[in-house]
Amino acid sequence: MSAASSNPRTVEEIFKDFSGRRAGIVRALSSDVDEFYGLCDPEKENLCLYGHQNESWEVNLPAEEVPPELPEPALGINFARDGMNRRDWLSLVAVHSDCWLLSVAFYFGARLNRNERKRLFSLMNELPTVFEVVTERKPVKDKPSVDSGSKSRGSTKRSSDGQVKSNPKMADESYEDDEDEQGETLCGSCGGNYSADEFWICCDICERWFHGKCVKITPAKAESIKQYKCPSCSMKRRQ
Repeated sequence: MSAASSNPRTVEEIFKDFSGRRAGIVRALSSDVDEFYGLCDPEKENLCLYGHQNESWEVNLPAEEVPPELPEPALGINFARDGMNRRDWLSLVAVHSDCWLLSVAFYFGARLNRNERKRLFSLMNELPTVFEVVTERKPVKDKPSVDSGSKSRGSTKRSSDGQVKSNPKMADESYEDDEDEQGETLCGSCGGNYSADEFWICCDICERWFHGKCVKITPAKAESIKQYKCPSCSMKRRQ
């Protein structure tokens, strides 16, 4: 069973728990997939896939106690095994596993405050989902945007008069073509091209985009910035 001997309490502890459980499930559905497939015998009772904090996994019956110590994974994953294409079945298990991982994390995070829960989700969202790993689907990260004065990832930003402005280079594209279409956007600091796996931030003054690492701004720090000024605009302000 997926028990919690010592419940994580801080954002970092909960994220570590989430990462360990996720790693175990990813292993079950990738490198250990043949063993996992064999354990999910449709002739057996309702089975669940559990990921553990130590990055291990197990296929087992659901907890007997009601209510259970932790939210339970999808019940009866073994029953559909032989009635579906193997890849489709693994994808279905992956989606249900993603839901379970989130439910466990927010079960632990129920006592966190609003900002802590937001930070927790931000950390989890930086990792590819189990579904993305299993299907080898490339995750696409949006660029940062301004929403009600604060920076976040997206394709729109608010001007000083409150009008929402879209960056034409960041309009919604198809999942596969997104990175190619956005590749023309250059960092105002290093001149490098846009890359979907990097955090970007836009200056509210000159409206140029920058790699977060080039201007020493992290996603977490950007959340608390109401109006971002790039180093160049900040220097002009002081003169």
